[in-house]
Parts: sequence; structure tokens; C-alpha cells
Amino acid sequence: MSHITYGRTLDTAKDAMGAAIAAYEEDRNEDYCVKVYSDFSEPDDIPVPLLFREEKDMPEIEKLALDQCKGKILDVGAGAGSHALALQKRGKDVTAMDISSLAVDTMKKRGIQNVIAGNIYDYDGQKFDTLLMLMNGIGLVGTLEGLAEFLVKAKNFIQKDGQIIFDSSDIIHLFEDEDGSYLIDLTAEYYGQIQYWMEFGDLKGDKFDWLYVSYPVLEEYAAVAGYKVNLIHVGDLNHYLVSLTLSND
Repeated sequence: MSHITYGRTLDTAKDAMGAAIAAYEEDRNEDYCVKVYSDFSEPDDIPVPLLFREEKDMPEIEKLALDQCKGKILDVGAGAGSHALALQKRGKDVTAMDISSLAVDTMKKRGIQNVIAGNIYDYDGQKFDTLLMLMNGIGLVGTLEGLAEFLVKAKNFIQKDGQIIFDSSDIIHLFEDEDGSYLIDLTAEYYGQIQYWMEFGDLKGDKFDWLYVSYPVLEEYAAVAGYKVNLIHVGDLNHYLVSLTLSND
């Protein structure tokens, strides 16, 4: 078993998601939820047991993503580690990474062999054949500017014939009016850039930026950064799964 740390991890006093994951691993309380707040909608709840599901209980888009994984795999933002654990059970060479030390400790308890605590932006270790970023894991780039920066930096993380697999959504439907028009300020920032903060019990996390990027916009940014986009699946509400590979042009 290997455990490596790169850069800083989250302050445990503000790590609501990590605290929820650790608490559920400890006592399996099926009622645990993380309260999610945003700057544009009503609060939402993430049931913590959802983060511990087995492969048979995962949605189709996640199973398809696991099928596409090859070679040495890095599961970025692995959370409770369910995707990494599913890949490990398939006999894959997978490493799980999360910025939450509480989540990383939980993944080790769940039996994941290779874990990294830290921020993907601080990583400077071996290269991988697959970067996996599920449950809109690409959202961690925060903004479209962050997406452009990440796609360039990600070339340091993958082999020349490697790939980045992730899902995202076009959330424009959230801005649709009753007459079918869209209430979007075209002079404002991209509508898919959302600010969130989370709570678990009395623990409150800091605000953070999260990105939902539409497929056409992703195609533009991927092309500029030198990637080919393979569209693997499109689900409800423009939820899509892609694999990005480096262009030979």
C-alpha cells in the first residue's frame, strides 16, 4: 500500500465533505447528508451513502467511464473512493487522489491500495495512462480560465497516448423561463461557473468555484489546448461523458 502527499490538503476544521465521509465510514448512519449551498439556487442535500455505492449501484454513465479506463489510472477527486475501489476490484492499476485528508484516510480504511493526499495542481509524480474525474470532477477547475489552464497542465500528468475521462453538464436548463427563453446575462461570467459551500452538522466549509461546461464550449477549449474529444455518452439534461486524448497535429 502506498500513501503519498503532494502540497496542502484541506483544513479539517472546514472540510465538510471529508468529515461526512469519515463519519459515515465510522458508523454507517444512512441519514447523513451534506448540505450544499450555492449562489444561484436553493440549498440541496447530498446523501452520504451515495458516495459509498458499489459498482452495481452506479449510473450507466459511471460504469461506461470505468469501462474506458486503461493502464495506470489516477482517480482525481476520488472522495470516498467508490470508483477507485470498483476499478481495483476489476484488477486495474489505480491510484485514488483527493485534497481531503479525511477522505484519503477513509479510502485507506476501505482497502484502496494506492492513495495520494493533495491538490492535483501540486502533483509532480509519475505519469498515468488515464485521468478519471467523475461526478463532474472536471468542475474542480472552477472557471473557464481554470479549464484552459488545467488542460495544459494535465499534459504533465498523462502519457502521450493517455486520456482524461470526465463527465459534465450544460446547466442552461436551470435558467429557462416559462416562455422557453433563457434568463442569462450575456455580459456576466459564463453561466456554468457556480460558487458553492457545504455544511455537515456544525462544520461549515469555505466557498469554492465549480464549473459545469457545455459540450460545445468544452470542444472549443479542448481544441485550443491540443486535445481530441471522444464523446462517449449523452444522458438526460445534457449530461455527457467524454475522453480527451492528445492530438498528433
